[in-house]
Amino acid sequence: QVQLIESGGGLVQAGGSLRLSCAASGHTFSDRVMGWFRQAPGKEREFVAAISESGIYTYYANSAKGRFTISRDNAKSTGYLQMNTLKPEDTAVYYCAADRTERRGFIVTFDSAYDYWGQGTQVTVSS
Repeated sequence: QVQLIESGGGLVQAGGSLRLSCAASGHTFSDRVMGWFRQAPGKEREFVAAISESGIYTYYANSAKGRFTISRDNAKSTGYLQMNTLKPEDTAVYYCAADRTERRGFIVTFDSAYDYWGQGTQVTVSS
């Protein structure tokens, strides 16, 4: 079992930055792909970024490429999403998630692969 708690959301002006954190408990965090998803009002939840178990490999949605950076510190059981050059369309509740499968060996982007979810943190970008 993995429990996840996000933090770091808030209100920021367009062009600003935020760093989201995802603190995990449970001894298998380092064996699972970690992902970030977001859900804007009236829209479906969408994939943002994911990182392999070791942290070597990453994958981003087109909307996040070049602006967001996903990382993890397995020694601290914590994942991060650094978001730069934020836009109003980035406004959403952001969720971190952990893959249901240990040591999957490749990154997955569909949310049904993730069994463990945080409660979400609100990010609001004003224009």
